[in-house]
Amino acid sequence: MSEFQENLHEFQEWARIHARRAAHHIHSLAAESAVAGPISFLAVACALGAALTLTTLYTSSFAVTVDGKQLGVVADQSVVEDAVASVEHAGSTLLGYHYELDSQVDYQFALTLKTDLTPSSTFEDYFYAQLDQESSELRKYQVLIDGDPVGVVGSQQELDSLLNEMKAEFTTENTISAEFDHKVDVKYVYMTDHIMDQEELREALNANTTGETTYSVVQGDTFGAIAYANDMSITDLQELNPDVDINRLMIGDVLNVKEEIPVLGVVTVDQETYTEPIPCPVEEVKDDSMYIGSSKILVQGEEGESLVTAQVTYVNGKESERDIQSKETVREPTTTTKAVGTKEKPKTASTGQFSWPISGRINSYFGGRYIFGKYSYHSGLDIQASYGASIKAADGGTVTFAGWKGSYGKLVIITHDNGMETYYAHNSDLLVTVGSKVYKGQVIAKAGSTGRSTGPHCHFEVRVNGSAVNPLSYLR
Repeated sequence: MSEFQENLHEFQEWARIHARRAAHHIHSLAAESAVAGPISFLAVACALGAALTLTTLYTSSFAVTVDGKQLGVVADQSVVEDAVASVEHAGSTLLGYHYELDSQVDYQFALTLKTDLTPSSTFEDYFYAQLDQESSELRKYQVLIDGDPVGVVGSQQELDSLLNEMKAEFTTENTISAEFDHKVDVKYVYMTDHIMDQEELREALNANTTGETTYSVVQGDTFGAIAYANDMSITDLQELNPDVDINRLMIGDVLNVKEEIPVLGVVTVDQETYTEPIPCPVEEVKDDSMYIGSSKILVQGEEGESLVTAQVTYVNGKESERDIQSKETVREPTTTTKAVGTKEKPKTASTGQFSWPISGRINSYFGGRYIFGKYSYHSGLDIQASYGASIKAADGGTVTFAGWKGSYGKLVIITHDNGMETYYAHNSDLLVTVGSKVYKGQVIAKAGSTGRSTGPHCHFEVRVNGSAVNPLSYLR
């Protein structure tokens, strides 16, 4: 027989004996009360009430001691055993392996008021505190970005330090807020294959993903330069822009380009105050001595100045939005006076843009080249042409040379309205003379191979202030 069964048997026997004694005593008192009267009957009733109270309010119980500390009293040991089982199950689920409490539980038989029994939550709280202490020693911290795991670090302090450093990198004295551009969560884990140090996690958070954005073409852009600036090959850029002619980019064209985006970016908002120029108002004065489309400044005004207050949003230090909050004029601008031409342009006037003098393959480009067995400087383009093909003026202007000129052979030079010159060399025949006014696209010569030439072609030059420049920079 177990100790619990022995104690319970003793309590039950004790209760039976005392109940029989109380009943016998009540019977005797009742008999006496018939003789003794009402007072004796009252004593009998009190004794009966005391016996009933004893069996109703008290119960057999066990004082519970855990690891030498008395935690409470239970009517049944199963209350403690259920609490142990509940915490061990929760610990096994949390830690990922079979968890057992390492506690010494002792029981001491007692007789206790039923109202003094200890609730099961008291024992669960005690055992959960043990689980929390043990799990905190094994706890690691998994970092998630928008719910996707990035890595695991050993301490919350280490993670907080890194995240604060990442924000500080883009924070200035003007910064009013700094947040991450994605949701950062931390999850407790207890079983992991690899724990990152701070630098490993930094690299993981700064690792780039590829997105797509747009780029607007500005003056001087080339397809290759745009590809290089965005760390792309020309082929990659073409795949993103299949409808774009890479040889005919126009200012304002919008291209799709790839953009490297870090896994976790820092969004900062800065309160900035700065000055901004106020453009001069322009007053136009008509001038019938100038061609339509031409103009010149008669009086140059001075820009004004304004004081601007703005909230500027940056993503990893790159501006993404500017909210102007106020502008205050510090200095008013003065007016610029500009003369604008009203005179009709003749057909021979320059347009300011050059067209190709002839269509054909380029045999030799501007710059250094090997020819006639040695390296030499080439001042223009050699455009393949059949003998006698038409050579056309690249733009309107005045013929300032038409004749033989050394290695150029038969040469035509046109001076344009802006002072630039174009050369057309190695011709077989010249169709214009010095002083002739020519229009854009007019046939001025016939292709040949005069002068120092290896075959029929058109040597085409562009000169600015007397110096040869690359014609490809000006030809459309």
